[in-house]
Amino acid sequence: MWKGKGLNELLTDKRIVRTSVIIGTAAILLILLTSVVDLNSDKSAAAAEQYADRTEHRLLDIVTQIEGVGKAQIFLTMDNGGESVYLKNTDTKTVSIEPKVRGVVVVCDGGDDPVVVSRVMDAVTKALNIRSDKVCITK
Repeated sequence: MWKGKGLNELLTDKRIVRTSVIIGTAAILLILLTSVVDLNSDKSAAAAEQYADRTEHRLLDIVTQIEGVGKAQIFLTMDNGGESVYLKNTDTKTVSIEPKVRGVVVVCDGGDDPVVVSRVMDAVTKALNIRSDKVCITK
């Protein structure tokens, strides 16, 4: 089909031009689609939510063991959904970076006692490696 045809003849062949335009348009649409749609966003959002739930439960277990706390509830806010980073020159191709804790609210029966608040603040800030201004403890 292409033997002996010059460039001008190929460009005037309507089937070749039409096929080229369709393939080019499809390629551009696929490139745009992959740049707009993050295929891993649902997975990373679910993973971040699971991480937050796990962290809340573990922190609640720790906090409720502190003397004077009583009943408690904990709410975490996360800074991002975490991410996977591609590593070069290693056996492991990717590594997951957990989302960062933005803030913590602890509501507990002993939240009006300064000694309990100090103990809970110390436990939360150390366990999550966050500053005290990111933690609210109340009754």
